[in-house]
Amino acid sequence: MPEQAMQQRNWAEVATGALILLVAAAFLVFAIGQSGRSLSTNGGMTLTARFDRIDGLAPGADVRIGGVKVGSVLEQRLDPRTYLAVLRLSLQPGIELPTDSSAEITSEGLLGGKYVALVPGGAADMLRDGGTITITQSSVSLEALLGRFIFSVTQMNASGGGQEQDGEKAPAPAPR
Repeated sequence: MPEQAMQQRNWAEVATGALILLVAAAFLVFAIGQSGRSLSTNGGMTLTARFDRIDGLAPGADVRIGGVKVGSVLEQRLDPRTYLAVLRLSLQPGIELPTDSSAEITSEGLLGGKYVALVPGGAADMLRDGGTITITQSSVSLEALLGRFIFSVTQMNASGGGQEQDGEKAPAPAPR
């Protein structure tokens, strides 16, 4: 009897483990479906773009035209010859871009995530699958801009702020 009870217990454990794996797989499928991301390229067009810097942009980030998501960043790598960041972008089926379109890395807000914004050009010829977007604008570093601002303010204060006239301080404006 103890051996039969042990076998029933083992089967119950296996069935419980299988049920837990099925529920976890269902949650994974649901999460991917709700995120707007995909595990495949869905037969759309794949493009390449090269940037000086892509600070804060990660694979899976959105690709947008006019603020509407039309694809995602598939891959990022460094070109060892030019030291440029190379992005491979996947676009939804049916999206066509003129050959003079541009790509820029921008952020959703002051503290928001980064995404690639595509700006369609006006050329008659269209980019083909595997094509390259040649007009790009790299990511702007908020830290670098803040550093430049602080440096310019300290330089302005060190030079007197431009209020000196002929070696003397300019008089303060009279109160009203």
